[in-house]
Amino acid sequence: MKKKIISVVLASLLTVASLAGCGSAAKADTNNTNGTLVVGTNAAFPPFEYVGDDGEPDGFDMALIKAVGEKIGMDVQIQDMEFDSLVSSIGSKIDVAIAGMTVTEERQKTVDFSESYYEAVQAVIVPKDSAIANADDLKNLTIGVQLGTTGEFIADEIEGVNVSAYNKAVDAVNDLINGRLDCVIVDKNPAEVFGTQYSDKVNVLPGTDFDFEPEFYAIALPKGNTELANKINTAIQELKADGTYDNLVKEYIEE
Repeated sequence: MKKKIISVVLASLLTVASLAGCGSAAKADTNNTNGTLVVGTNAAFPPFEYVGDDGEPDGFDMALIKAVGEKIGMDVQIQDMEFDSLVSSIGSKIDVAIAGMTVTEERQKTVDFSESYYEAVQAVIVPKDSAIANADDLKNLTIGVQLGTTGEFIADEIEGVNVSAYNKAVDAVNDLINGRLDCVIVDKNPAEVFGTQYSDKVNVLPGTDFDFEPEFYAIALPKGNTELANKINTAIQELKADGTYDNLVKEYIEE
């Protein structure tokens, strides 16, 4: 039997505007009549989203959604919130969400998605002295994941594991370093960031060693809002065609 532990991290939500001079968060407008696109994210998933030196959300996703906003003629306002609350907030607190979010059948019951903008795969972070090497080695372990992510969905299916879910992936990594976990399952790119930050304490193992399947990130949208979906999809296509997308990949992901 699996045992799941939810590690609750108490933190105030950081709400910031992408334009100078915005003093408060705009109310979500699912009809998008006020010229502002309120975007939810979870700024604890580098290099896609993180809190920059200026205290505001930064990263590949933030740069991409701001470029999309320019293409569709809307101001972008970012709201930082817990990842697990993003989908349920669309249409009320936020208009859309971008947060390294994988398209899944379960999420598609509640929201629509833009076309995919990035292909990813999970990775496994282990202590330096760990003998973990393949999928069989994950059985009956204590595994850390970020709440509501693909890593959690994968861990839930592994035989005999204790799943410890965290609001932020970095908190799982810290518990791994402190000996409270056997490993952490998280997306490859943030795993590599953590691997660099804690290179003397952890190793990052590729998801292919564990038979993890590729997954696809997309922008979560209000269910049935085809007008907004078409605008955002067209913007993504144009950003790929004009070289902006590739430049952002080089700046944030391949640096």
